[in-house]
Amino acid sequence: MEMHQVRYFLAVTKTLNFTRAADECNVTQPSLTRAIKQLEAELGGDLFRRERPAAQLTELGLRMLPLLKQCYDAALGARSLASSFKSGEVGALRIAITEAVDISLIIPHLEQLKRLFNRLEFKILRGTSKEVGEYLKKGEAELGIAAEIGEDWDRLDSWSLFTEGFDLAMSKKHLIDDQGNFGFEELKKCQLLTRSYCEHAARLNADLRAHDIDVDHSHEISSEYDLIKLLEADVGVAIVPQSSPAPETLKRIRIDGLDLHRTVQLYGVAGRERTAVASAVMKMMRGADWSRYAES
Repeated sequence: MEMHQVRYFLAVTKTLNFTRAADECNVTQPSLTRAIKQLEAELGGDLFRRERPAAQLTELGLRMLPLLKQCYDAALGARSLASSFKSGEVGALRIAITEAVDISLIIPHLEQLKRLFNRLEFKILRGTSKEVGEYLKKGEAELGIAAEIGEDWDRLDSWSLFTEGFDLAMSKKHLIDDQGNFGFEELKKCQLLTRSYCEHAARLNADLRAHDIDVDHSHEISSEYDLIKLLEADVGVAIVPQSSPAPETLKRIRIDGLDLHRTVQLYGVAGRERTAVASAVMKMMRGADWSRYAES
């Protein structure tokens, strides 16, 4: 089935006249008639009763009309969308971000993209560092943001954005004195909430165990949203990266002696063609000033 055959069919259903339909489609009547006969042969029956003064749709024609119109409209939509992408009117971005990275890191860049493209369509994928690596491998994401993917793949490119340390986050209602020194001895008295989705969770837990802190009886949390809600309710305290969101309801303090940091990186796939949007985001992020997040 060819799209011009469907177009001719729809023109005849509108005019109920082969001659006028041919004029509307800028073809000769024999060409239009021949194309419709080929369509009828493919569909296995007549679509029109060729009567005078007007053609009439057969039962098959009536049943085919909504389906062929939907097919034709979809083809026009696909062509229009392809043209918009080619001209740069529409931009698409597929980016994967680990659960341990705050989405606010990319929001300023999305705002810039909205000014560059008339229409911006993006898909944000979340997951563990391993899942982000898989999204990139399979082509489900063009770019990835993670502290550490750990994927041993020679086509994986990475660019460091900033390196940051970790703080202790808690409710402002918590009784800890945030003006004095706070170390591992003070941390032993607190109920810990552990971020199981963090790429550095195992490393952090090992460091805490080395200082005789009982992480095995901590509350394990699997999302940043849940963590913030539990901190606000003063259920416990959590060790979080310095770029993690800090609502007004929370306070943060440094832990003396905690030597833990992470480097947030932008990932891409070498040799794979990128969309205009992905290329723009990569350029923006690599050239951005990340000093507000960098470890002081």
